[in-house]
Amino acid sequence: MATVVRRKKGESNDRLLAKFRKAVSFQGLLPEIRDRQYYKSNSQIKKEKMAPLRRRKKRRGGRKK
Repeated sequence: MATVVRRKKGESNDRLLAKFRKAVSFQGLLPEIRDRQYYKSNSQIKKEKMAPLRRRKKRRGGRKK
């Protein structure tokens, strides 16, 4: 997916760059690019998904019998 920002007549380069940054942050591309920068094995992805669940369970005190 390409991010296109068109320049209007009389618009400065700084303003154009600001519009591009805003468009990229709105689309949420930076976190995805950071995640895909290095290869992650399936087990590593699974561990990352389970980490918040483990923290939540630990805060709640786990299962009480």
